[in-house]
Amino acid sequence: MAVIRQQDFIDSIEESLQFISYYHPLDYIKAVEKAYNKEQSQAAKDAMAQILINSRMSAEGKRPLCQDTGIVTCFVKIGMGVQWDKTDLTVQQMVDEGTRRAYLNPDNPLRASIVADPAGKRINTKDNTPAVVHIDTVPGGEIEVMIAAKGGGSENKSKMVMLNPSDDIADWVVKTLPTMGAGWCPPGMLGIGIGGTAEKAAVLAKESLMDPVDIQELMDRGAETTEEKLRLDIFKN
Repeated sequence: MAVIRQQDFIDSIEESLQFISYYHPLDYIKAVEKAYNKEQSQAAKDAMAQILINSRMSAEGKRPLCQDTGIVTCFVKIGMGVQWDKTDLTVQQMVDEGTRRAYLNPDNPLRASIVADPAGKRINTKDNTPAVVHIDTVPGGEIEVMIAAKGGGSENKSKMVMLNPSDDIADWVVKTLPTMGAGWCPPGMLGIGIGGTAEKAAVLAKESLMDPVDIQELMDRGAETTEEKLRLDIFKN
């Protein structure tokens, strides 16, 4: 039976949040570069060039990619064979402790955006806790953590709809996107969850944003599944 040290888990959360504050994932960088090379509009090319330049400067200087350093969203998949060395903290509390340490790091302090009593006094918690944590139990003896610092602007653009079976999903997405206005940082990424209950679809949509950015590769090889066909339909329209 695998034994996971509580301190190792907390350290991993802290280190990952600092890491993603100034490093873009490689798949994202490659996708922006490919889009830049294919783009015909000079204004759009200039915007993508600025994104790539900013990304390099942030990586070299180890400073945040954006002033909005996000709401921490964490997907934790815990193997049924896992045992913790301590049980005084819940998984939520461990993620919150790692988040607190990351956002208060004196070498690279990150902006805290979370408020307590969000429908009332809205007092900033000062350390960006609590994080949003989704926990699944899975077979095996390991723990997998997927973590993101999702900016508030993009979060405010979330939409949900109950479609009829005969409705076209791609049509709804294409129709809805232009109505969402400004406020999210380009280039936009769409996470779409389909099926289940309302809250399940929303979690699926969020988790889908953790998938590799591979739309250019998908266009080159073509769709092989219903999901991939839907992605291409949305992208082309």
